[in-house]
Amino acid sequence: MSASKYFYAAITGPISLLKGLSVSLKYFLNPRRIVTEQYPENKATLKMHERFRGRVELIHNEQGLHGCTACGICEKSCSTASINVLATKNIAGKRVLGKYLYRLDSCTQCGFCVENCPFGCLRMAQDFEMSSTDRQVFNMILNKTEGQG
Repeated sequence: MSASKYFYAAITGPISLLKGLSVSLKYFLNPRRIVTEQYPENKATLKMHERFRGRVELIHNEQGLHGCTACGICEKSCSTASINVLATKNIAGKRVLGKYLYRLDSCTQCGFCVENCPFGCLRMAQDFEMSSTDRQVFNMILNKTEGQG
């Protein structure tokens, strides 16, 4: 390390430390500005922000139908292979969704599947309490009805 870089770091280091401490001091002196969620106490009223990424969920309408055509683009865009789209054929011979398998334990909640779905059939759910000791809980079938769509 050159001498000029050393002196620059020696001067700017304490300045950045003081900036960080000033933020902490402001919250200490004015606690009404604190934005910390009091989690277990406000559990009933807690709403996650709009961009929160929970587990993947297939969007269903009031009748329990989804718009998934089993194209498999979400499956191809999943970098961890957490999604398996198992297609089947209906009575008319048209390709429809048989089962939409989702493995939460290997999902990184990156959102690529949601972004790449051409029909807008997927979204990131607002669930945030998803811990379990049973691994089978994390293997889900997302479609409510088989062969519809």
